[in-house]
Amino acid sequence: MSSDVTDDNTSTGVGSGTTGEAPDLDAPRPPRSARRMFCSTLLALEAFVVFFAALAAYGLRAVDTGVILGVGIGGALACILAAGLLRSFVGYLLGTFIQGCLVAVAFLVPEMRDHMLAVGLTFAVLWIICWRVGGRVDVERAERYEAELEHHARTRGDA
Repeated sequence: MSSDVTDDNTSTGVGSGTTGEAPDLDAPRPPRSARRMFCSTLLALEAFVVFFAALAAYGLRAVDTGVILGVGIGGALACILAAGLLRSFVGYLLGTFIQGCLVAVAFLVPEMRDHMLAVGLTFAVLWIICWRVGGRVDVERAERYEAELEHHARTRGDA
């Protein structure tokens, strides 16, 4: 039988068949990671921005077409890959690396330097905010989940 697993790889016990008891279907489900949700949303939006910035650089004909395609499509795919890898710490490291690369790319196209620097710095600041605020929300959700489990255990025992 299969077991339900949360984002932090802890088993919920539902459907595991390890205790010999019937699974408690009324038990509260463990919370999902807010940090992961915030960061994956940011990376998905960043993939679109990278792609459209590559189209703008192509329109300006400022850099060789091969470089633009490589950086634009590669950057967008890297953002999507990092969003998919956020189940592990590697995804967060790759996301941080992408933020640095986006700021660095601003210096490759002189005609777009100011705009790309503003976009890169904005996404870098948003990345830090998603990471920190998402972590705080995860802590609060974990505390609430523990309280819900205690409440569920008390009310189940009284019934």
